[in-house]
Amino acid sequence: MTILVGYVPSPEGEAALRAGIDEARRRGEKLLVVNTSRGDAIVDPRFAQEPDLTHVRQDLAALGIDFDIRQVLGARDAAEEIIDLAEQTDASLVVIGLRRRSAVGKLIMGSAAQQILLGVGCPVLAVKAEGQ
Repeated sequence: MTILVGYVPSPEGEAALRAGIDEARRRGEKLLVVNTSRGDAIVDPRFAQEPDLTHVRQDLAALGIDFDIRQVLGARDAAEEIIDLAEQTDASLVVIGLRRRSAVGKLIMGSAAQQILLGVGCPVLAVKAEGQ
């Protein structure tokens, strides 16, 4: 089985990664770190750059975690990619980071977290960064 972590280079993404590491260790499962972007913006701060991914690889290797990192650049949004990957990999758990947003922001823009919560067929662990 696999623990799937939705990762973005942010405090929320780091919180999700740490929670995913804890779960993978506790369960003795592989960790799949997923970073995705639609690619429709010139600059997407959620799309991890090579130094971000190097940091993740080094941390996971140092901890002795069995892991894989996938970076997806495509036409679909992050929630759809995570939902599909959770099904394809038969994930036992999906871990996502939550950021603070206003109710109006969620109503107008929607919520990737909400899509993931409703769309995956396995448990979802939603975490916040410290101080939120």
